[in-house]
Amino acid sequence: MQSRRVFLSASAAAVTALAAGCSATGVLSPSAGTGSDQTSASLALVNKLRAERGLPPLSADKAAQRAAMDQAGRMAAAGRMEHNIGFGANFLKRMKSMEVALPAAENIAAGQGNAAEAFEAWYRSPKHLENMLGAGYRGLGVAVVSNPASGNRPYWAMVLSG
Repeated sequence: MQSRRVFLSASAAAVTALAAGCSATGVLSPSAGTGSDQTSASLALVNKLRAERGLPPLSADKAAQRAAMDQAGRMAAAGRMEHNIGFGANFLKRMKSMEVALPAAENIAAGQGNAAEAFEAWYRSPKHLENMLGAGYRGLGVAVVSNPASGNRPYWAMVLSG
């Protein structure tokens, strides 16, 4: 169960993006493969976790859903799990171009068969868990995309928004 995360926090003074193990490649089509919005299934899991920790629930966020579908599609098209796929496709630029409210965070994963398995992978990772429990988030979008050209492996993206 591989997974990585990127966290973005915005302040009046600066916007800082941190990405672990990311690299840029050529421009890729984010629409390759078959995608599915998994926000509803994931929202129930994330909100149950947040309620157990005394945190307010998240709501489905259309911009975060689009950003999650875009990222899952880029990974499926490339056949690899990375935050920054495509020339100039860094996290901050992607979130701004998709009008995702800041602060924002992204969890990615690959290989899980359903939303519960993807959630479990993120739950077991301290950094991904930290994202899901972030007090500054109000919105959520989750998507999975599989591409026959890359072996139909499911690529997952979760975007949390402010």
